[in-house]
Amino acid sequence: MPRWPVFSSGLIFSMLLTSASCGGGRAENRNVPALEGSITAPDLPASLDWLNTDRKLSLKDFRGKFVLLDFWTFCCINCMHIIPDLKRLEAKYPEELVVIGVHSAKFTNEKDTAQIRQAILRYGLQHPVANDRDFDVWRSYEANGWPTLVLINPKGKIIAKFSGEGIFAPFDNLLAQAIPYFDARRELKRSPLALALEKAGRAEMLLSYPGKVSAGTERQLLFVTDSNHHRLVLSSPSGAIQDVIGSGEQGFDDGSFEAASFNQPQGTVLVGDVLYIADTENHAIRAANLRTRQVSTVLGTGHQATRFNVAGRGRAVDISSPWDLAYHAGELYIAMAGFHQIWMADTANWDARPYAGSGREARVDGPLLKAALAQPSGITTDGRKLYFADSESSSIRMADLDPGGKVTTIIGEDLFEFGDRDGGRGRARLQHPLGVAYHDGLLYVADTYNSKIKIVELVRGTSTAYAGTGKPGMADGPLRSASFNEPGGLAVLGDRIYVADTNNHQVRVIDRPTAQVSLLEFAGIEKLAPTTERRFHGREIVLASQRLRAGRAKLRVSIALPAGYKFAADAPQYLKWSASDTKLISFRSEVPKKLEFPVEVALNTAPGSGELIVDSITYYCTLASTACFVDPVRLRVPVEVGSGGAETLSVTVPVKVPKL
Repeated sequence: MPRWPVFSSGLIFSMLLTSASCGGGRAENRNVPALEGSITAPDLPASLDWLNTDRKLSLKDFRGKFVLLDFWTFCCINCMHIIPDLKRLEAKYPEELVVIGVHSAKFTNEKDTAQIRQAILRYGLQHPVANDRDFDVWRSYEANGWPTLVLINPKGKIIAKFSGEGIFAPFDNLLAQAIPYFDARRELKRSPLALALEKAGRAEMLLSYPGKVSAGTERQLLFVTDSNHHRLVLSSPSGAIQDVIGSGEQGFDDGSFEAASFNQPQGTVLVGDVLYIADTENHAIRAANLRTRQVSTVLGTGHQATRFNVAGRGRAVDISSPWDLAYHAGELYIAMAGFHQIWMADTANWDARPYAGSGREARVDGPLLKAALAQPSGITTDGRKLYFADSESSSIRMADLDPGGKVTTIIGEDLFEFGDRDGGRGRARLQHPLGVAYHDGLLYVADTYNSKIKIVELVRGTSTAYAGTGKPGMADGPLRSASFNEPGGLAVLGDRIYVADTNNHQVRVIDRPTAQVSLLEFAGIEKLAPTTERRFHGREIVLASQRLRAGRAKLRVSIALPAGYKFAADAPQYLKWSASDTKLISFRSEVPKKLEFPVEVALNTAPGSGELIVDSITYYCTLASTACFVDPVRLRVPVEVGSGGAETLSVTVPVKVPKL
């Protein structure tokens, strides 16, 4: 690259129609309509690795469609902020628009195609992504910041370039003009894009990309943020699940633990009976009362703020991507990743305001509100100072709890100074750390992109590798031979350190006296099963049509586990059956409390045609119980009822072979 790129805030952006240069200049030939463009979009190199598609792609494949190139890197909070807008555009223009992610990595870890795949799954992307690890596409389009977006018309010409957040309205307005223009000239081809998405064929783990874990010392409880399941799991230190907060639906609903909904929650902190939750993509702070089992919103409107440094109170103030929480003396301190600040909220009246950081993204020490931070994503306290993981500067920093104090860097240098090296301030390097936990004079750090746990000694000002090989993996054992995959958070409880091993979908346990790493094996996982009727999220399989006799008949349901797996011992398998027409098929059997397969269901049938629906949720584990999975499946069976039909309709649910 000729120069380092920058992160583009949504507060300052450029939207330029162009027919003269892909850098956004104005048209030299004013007779050429802006929508036509005059510069052909450079094609994508054949050498790129592609994800979310089963084939390599070329811009020529999309002649007749609009193509929106999204230059992004998966660490970038600004890039995360535009994902909902990209999804809205894809949903509104499914036949006219193709979004292509061009992943141009900042960090070394982000150049790895396997790690980009995890980010695609974590963010739920529905479009193809190319790994532009060497910045070839970036340079050809003269991108200079994350995110940068380039719109290409159906004839392959560049017509717009945009840097920053808030992308929906500008591109929606432009497409509303451009689609009729090219449609009238019969140059627009309307058809949906069929893709082989990365999520296809993947069974879900019991946890999905857990982002953080915190501990309640007095209650001896762990609070695991099951981020991609949009819920919190409460367990004992040994893994016995005590409760679940959240329905598992993505949403922004208060209410009982079963009815409340979240959107990608992250950090938590327990204060008395109340667990405060950073509900990151709802841009809110939620309060879960463990005694009443009720969730309420205490801070945030549910909308991302569009202005910096605007204080407010309670549900009337807009905030931006709160990522982690710490508590001291009646104040909640918020690692506000979206603002590049630490905020403070009074838990008595929920007055909230910036506490540290000017809002400019950089690593600058100094007085609290004049210092510059870079996407703080983890925070903890010893009662005297705040310590935080300043992820984009790959730094561990501290802020005085005295409002007249300052911000100081303990380990780390700048936005583009990162690595994996032990030592003091001038030598040590981290790579995008996301989590910190204070204990007994030490900071334990989730050095996320190095897939390590490190120890920062506050007195000496040094950083030392503690656990992990430095390569993404999933191996238990002695500290230095165990492996993690982008751990996002950690908590200390007694002699154990609990790690949210995000890309492994697990909680790992570091036993300090024995210096061993192991998997936290959850018990009582029946509490993770749905407790209320809700929209079924499983994959659907349509089976061949079958004939049943009229009168009395049977439905037999079997589960086909893949070789090397067993049913989870303490989890009730979920099964439900229904018919499109209850006059055609009615059921004489209830779902048994304990399922043993095959399950037989007595039916009453009448002549006609319709559909039988079988919903199942299968909980299953490896034979050694080292990892457990969940696979929701909906079977649809077309049925003809009449003479000559069979007495028994047999169906088998094919459980996925898990992919990690």
